[in-house]
Amino acid sequence: MALRNIVTEGDEILEKKAKKVETINERIHMILDDMLETMHASNGIGIAAPQIGVLRRMFLVELDDRLIEMINPEILETSGVQVGEEGCLSVPGCIGTVERPAYIRMAGLDRNGERFEVEGTELLAVALAHEYDHLEGILFVQKAKDIIEVDEASDDQRV
Repeated sequence: MALRNIVTEGDEILEKKAKKVETINERIHMILDDMLETMHASNGIGIAAPQIGVLRRMFLVELDDRLIEMINPEILETSGVQVGEEGCLSVPGCIGTVERPAYIRMAGLDRNGERFEVEGTELLAVALAHEYDHLEGILFVQKAKDIIEVDEASDDQRV
């Protein structure tokens, strides 16, 4: 595993639609492992391949000691609405209020090429939708209202 640099807002790769993963092999496994290490080092709960400069359709979400690795994800169903504050590893120092689905159901492939589905509500739904947007070339700030800059050294942060 290797720690990768996180691509930040302004880099063109974050604006492009990621390409389908055609073959799941050791290289894809290595990228997934690197994404996990990079996400952990950055205290994130999710990361998409474009955020480390890899324009492929895959992301990770880790909540409550549950790691979800999604390759070639597709949204099958959404319902309801929830509104909350979000931040992003690729947009450091900013948070904003974003409207997301209250429920989401997605399908994709795991690292062994097996198809699976995942359902999420609350923070899991937010994280899945947020990471999926990265694969579509969309940053949360494009959907956010009330975007504010936070001083990362300040104790007065809204997170």
